[in-house]
Amino acid sequence: MADLLRLSDLDEGESAYVAEITAAPGMDRRLTDLGLVLGTRVTCLLTSPAGDPRAYWIRGALIALRKADTDGISVMRQEKVVAQAVPR
Repeated sequence: MADLLRLSDLDEGESAYVAEITAAPGMDRRLTDLGLVLGTRVTCLLTSPAGDPRAYWIRGALIALRKADTDGISVMRQEKVVAQAVPR
């Protein structure tokens, strides 16, 4: 089984699939509205010169998120494993 890592741990150009979201109240709703749900593929595209925020490609949109917000998003690098984690 693939290991979970935080979305904020992805390097530029690296992709992974959302496995779990444990965000603060209110932020979880915002992340869902942005399309971050179980199984969603996310690619880290850009990092600001200061290192925070980072820009992620999510469902056809480029979204900037702060590290504090992405630390609560667990991802897996293998789509096959994430698909099994998605409730049916």
